[in-house]
Amino acid sequence: MKGDQYFIVKKKAVPEVLLKVVEAKRLLDSERVMTVQEATDAVDISRSSFYKYRDDIFPFYENTRGKTITFMLQMDDKPGLLSKVLNQVAGSGANILTINQSIPVNGIALLTMSIEILPQTDSTSVLFDGIEAMDGIHYVKLVSRE
Repeated sequence: MKGDQYFIVKKKAVPEVLLKVVEAKRLLDSERVMTVQEATDAVDISRSSFYKYRDDIFPFYENTRGKTITFMLQMDDKPGLLSKVLNQVAGSGANILTINQSIPVNGIALLTMSIEILPQTDSTSVLFDGIEAMDGIHYVKLVSRE
């Protein structure tokens, strides 16, 4: 593999040490703690772990404002379900740019949606979690971020 490669994974797939690095960075950014040592002590990791991973992990939402993201979801062909998904997106403050839904096969449809993340938009991870928690949604996957 040449160059940097990026992956988007769900929180449950990320090792605990990396989540603690993110939390330590958040503490430093919030200025609740003043030193790296205080931040690493607060989250119970070593300073060497913090320095090793600090530039390699960040929450997905950090660089999404003003961007367009495209995601795909698989859903049951149930009356009103698409409307619920659209309401969830609109309720998060995102601007819906495109929607493409396949013809349902065996009662299941694929939906691809592009949305613009605006300054007032809620966290995209909260948005995806809300959609994925709906009855009749099989999965939500991020396709691209521009």
